[in-house]
Amino acid sequence: MFGQIVIGPPGCGKTTYCAGMSQYFTLLGRPHKIINLDPGNDIHDNENYECAVDINDLVCLENVQEELDLGPNGAMMYCLEYLEANLDWLKEKLEPLEKECYLIFDLPGQVELFNLHESLKNIIGVMQNEWHYRVVTVHLVDGHLCADPSKYVAALLLSLSTMLHLETPHVNVLSKVDLMDKYGELAFNLDFYTEVQDLSYLAEYLNSDPKFKEYNKLTSSIMEIVEDFSLVRFTAMSIEDFDSVNRVCQLCDKSIGYSPEFHKNLKTQQERGSSSSSSTHPAVGPASYFKSGVIPERDWDPRKAYSKMPAEPISEANLDITERFFKSVKVNDEDEDDAQEDATASCDQAKEGDVKDAVEK
Repeated sequence: MFGQIVIGPPGCGKTTYCAGMSQYFTLLGRPHKIINLDPGNDIHDNENYECAVDINDLVCLENVQEELDLGPNGAMMYCLEYLEANLDWLKEKLEPLEKECYLIFDLPGQVELFNLHESLKNIIGVMQNEWHYRVVTVHLVDGHLCADPSKYVAALLLSLSTMLHLETPHVNVLSKVDLMDKYGELAFNLDFYTEVQDLSYLAEYLNSDPKFKEYNKLTSSIMEIVEDFSLVRFTAMSIEDFDSVNRVCQLCDKSIGYSPEFHKNLKTQQERGSSSSSSTHPAVGPASYFKSGVIPERDWDPRKAYSKMPAEPISEANLDITERFFKSVKVNDEDEDDAQEDATASCDQAKEGDVKDAVEK
C-alpha cells in the first residue's frame, strides 16, 4: 500500500489539500481513498471531501471532552492514544482498500501530536514495519509565514523537529502561495525560502530589527542548527494550480517509489483472472508479475517502476509561481533583456571612464 500522511499546523489547509489531491487523482485515473484520522474534522460541511474511513466511528472528540473533562488538545491526544490501542479496527477498515487504492491520511492540526507525542509515531511505525505500508509525510506550512522572518524561522524549526521525530520520507510544502502577495512583499525571493540556504542573510535581516537585537546570538545559533542538519526544504504549492500540485505529487511518489504502473498491472492481472495466493503487494518486486505472465521478464526495467522527477529545475518552478501569483513582482523575458542591456551599457560606460582617466594621467 502507498499513501500520504498529511500533517501541519491548524489553518494550513490540510483538509483542502486532501480534497484537492483527491480531485487531482481522479483526473489522473489513480484509485485512491481519503482516511480521516482527525476527530475534530467536520467532514459533513465539505461536499468535495469524501472519506472511506472516519475515526469518529471509533471515538468521538466531544464525548471524550465531556466524559473525561478534557480540553480540546488533551481530548485530541486521548483520541490518538485510543486509536493506537485499537489499531485492529483501523487495519480491518483498510484491508479492503490497501491493495487497490492510494490512501491519503488526514491528521489533526495539533502540533504536539506530530512533534512530541509518541502515539502518531507509533501508529506510523506499525504501518511501515508490520503492515508494510509505504507512506510519505506531507507537512504543510502556511506560505504567508514567509512574510514574517521570525515566523518563518519557527516554521523551519517545526519542520526539522517533525522530520527527526516521525522518521518517515518527508515533503515540506509551502501552501497557499497564491495568497502570499496579500501579506506584503517578501524580504527575499521565493527561492531563498524554498531552498533554505545561506540563512546567515536571514539572521542579519532579523538582527537589524531593534526587537530582535538582544537575541542576536540565539538567532545565529538557530540558523546554524538548521543548516547543519541540511534536511529542510520546501516546495511551493497552490492547491488550485495544477502544475504545483503535480510537482508535489511527483515528489511524494519519488520518495516512496510509487508508480501508477503498480495499480495498472494489478488491475490487468485481475482482469486476466490470474489467481495468486500470495498477499504480497506488487510493489515488493517484479517476481509476482513474472510468474503470472503479466510482464515478460525480458521487458522489465526497474528504472520505469518509479515516477520521474519534474524536468524543470526547482528554481524555474519558483520563477513560474512568482510570475503567476505575485503581483508585486513581474518577471518576463522583456524585463530580463532590458536588465541585460542596462548592465552591458553600465559596463561600457565604466570602461570608457577608466580609459579617459588613464589617458589623462
